[in-house]
Amino acid sequence: MRSRGIIIILFFLLINSCKSKTDTVDKQTKDAKTGNPKTGGGKPGGGPGGPIRVDGYIVKASTLNESIDISGTLVAFDETDIHPEVSGKVTMLNIKEGAYITKGTLIARLFDGDLQAQLHKLQVQLQLAQKTEERQGQLLKIGGISQADYDLSILNTSSIRADIQVMQANISKTIILAPFNGKISFKNISIGAFITPTTVITTIRAVNQLKLEFSVPEKYGSKVGLGQFISFSTEGVPNKYSAKVIATESTISLDNRSLKVRALVDHVDKFLTAGSFAKVTFDMGNNNQAIMIPSQAIIPGVRDKKVVVDRGGTAQFQTVKTGTRDSANVQITDGLAVGDTLITSGLLSLKPGAKVQLSPIKK
Repeated sequence: MRSRGIIIILFFLLINSCKSKTDTVDKQTKDAKTGNPKTGGGKPGGGPGGPIRVDGYIVKASTLNESIDISGTLVAFDETDIHPEVSGKVTMLNIKEGAYITKGTLIARLFDGDLQAQLHKLQVQLQLAQKTEERQGQLLKIGGISQADYDLSILNTSSIRADIQVMQANISKTIILAPFNGKISFKNISIGAFITPTTVITTIRAVNQLKLEFSVPEKYGSKVGLGQFISFSTEGVPNKYSAKVIATESTISLDNRSLKVRALVDHVDKFLTAGSFAKVTFDMGNNNQAIMIPSQAIIPGVRDKKVVVDRGGTAQFQTVKTGTRDSANVQITDGLAVGDTLITSGLLSLKPGAKVQLSPIKK
């Protein structure tokens, strides 16, 4: 009897369990039909399948002062290594390292004793040839010699004069003068040294003017003009300087696709030195039709950059080209037009063709 009672109790428990599961299924079906949010049913806009709420930005034209910062180098306006034209022993050296000298200042002198002796010999020969020419000229007047003999004496005199000029030119090569006004660098030789045309005696640099050399990216090359002024600064110096563009390279560099520019620095102070690094600010003027958008709206890619535009409630991905930028905005040079509605939030969850609903746009 006890076993029979247990079986009856288990039977009633099984019937109650099946009834509970049936009631739960019926309730879920009813909730789905009536749209109860607790069970996942939804209306458009409130759940899966509805538009995504995003923030928007209306593209408009603005004024942009276009300028780019470029690295440059200060170069001496004139600079050259001082070499002798001939080989010889240094007999005089006039180099005050770091001193400023003027054009034509004597820098060094080489031994020229042998050349001076040859010059003296030629000068004596010239005196004798001139006397011979005078005597033969008198004989020619009285018919004592022929015209051919007199012409030979003239030729001999002229030949000696030419040899004297050659010797004087050789002697002048032993005298080394400053080619222009400038500052002398360190001396590399001493008195008594034997030097050749390959020997660098010292270096001279012009200091009253400097050249500034920098390269402008290819897309900005058309905005560089002769006579245009640019500003620059150097490391550790608070002063701002200006330079005037005097030349541009005739072709775009194939290595970095840039245009090399050279500018003249007229006003040079003690802080500017050839070889220094310069931070160049290249001002390209005002652009009154510039399109600037928030930088967070840009989606960077491997090969290009994209933005998401609202087209009638649908998200469309648009490839764009960018220009200059500041701390918050980026210039768009191609891909957007004034009046386009740009999506600025939820970009990671959007896909092409997704339905979007804009939040009220603040003007």
